[in-house]
Amino acid sequence: MPIKPYGVLRAAVIDRRIETADTPHYQIRLRAAGVDYRAAVNVRSQQRPPELLYVAVDDFRHPLLERIAALPDGFTELSSDGTGAALDYIRGNLFQREAMRPVPTAEPGPENDLGDFLDHYVSRALGDPAARAFVFGQSWGPEPAVKDKIFDFLPGNGVHDVHMNQGNSGRFADDDGVYQDGGLLLSYPDGKWVAIFLAFQSQSFHTDDTTGHTLPGIPEPGPAPAPSPQEPDHLVRIVAALANPAGPAPEPETVTLLNVSPGELDLTGWQLADRNGGRQELTGRLQAGDAVRLSVAAPVALGNRGGTITVLDHRGLKVDGVAYTADQAAREGWTITF
Repeated sequence: MPIKPYGVLRAAVIDRRIETADTPHYQIRLRAAGVDYRAAVNVRSQQRPPELLYVAVDDFRHPLLERIAALPDGFTELSSDGTGAALDYIRGNLFQREAMRPVPTAEPGPENDLGDFLDHYVSRALGDPAARAFVFGQSWGPEPAVKDKIFDFLPGNGVHDVHMNQGNSGRFADDDGVYQDGGLLLSYPDGKWVAIFLAFQSQSFHTDDTTGHTLPGIPEPGPAPAPSPQEPDHLVRIVAALANPAGPAPEPETVTLLNVSPGELDLTGWQLADRNGGRQELTGRLQAGDAVRLSVAAPVALGNRGGTITVLDHRGLKVDGVAYTADQAAREGWTITF
């Protein structure tokens, strides 16, 4: 069953430690409204290959930030119905999958393993009362009679599963669910955000929209492979969108697709999807290297307050996905490029 309780901890960073025991974690001590918490961030997988997939998005911008920034200090339980601030690596278009890289758990020297990479960003927030960490995952505690095993505070409190929580294999498939992925977001006093996302190489990036289980008959999990008819990632790219056309409603919104593959693509049965789950059927053929400007039709709509745009192939597998913010959509008549 999906992980519970799932949510996000908003807190100040008090301390951190790179743990290299039998189950290595990057441990973060946090404090919110006078209460201490520990975030246990995996830096090694129990399944092979052991190296985690990692991406850090500097200057992270996404429509979710408006909801996340408004949360109070402390742990907030989140709904997994796709309407709130919950993370979903696949449906949320939080980052490009090919940006993830396998990273070693521990290597001699500075800035060359996962613990070092995490510490690079977390240390910038350490002890700064205006900085905040937003840790997404599953909470535990409070444990009134149990001191924290790393930082020795009482009661024990914390968040773990700070990684992708769908598309699992073996016994971990019981934890699958949609809109319940973990992650670490950091906001700094200068207004900049950094987002850190982690996944196991044994996890799939094509999952069922209801259960989060790996879809049957898909290619092997792991780092994003080169696009092919069997592995649809980025055969087509979303390169532009007109989310706020000039003139009165109803506005003629558009999305521009580019066929980056060396062959012609039949778009019959493909779909365009928006942030709210609306899907528009596509038709026609797209020659290699050609672009097509699609008119957006109900039930798909591109909101002026920010949103996501996703292209699915005839099997329902994600081909490409982007996100845009309210600031990007604010200028009437201007096309957003991705």
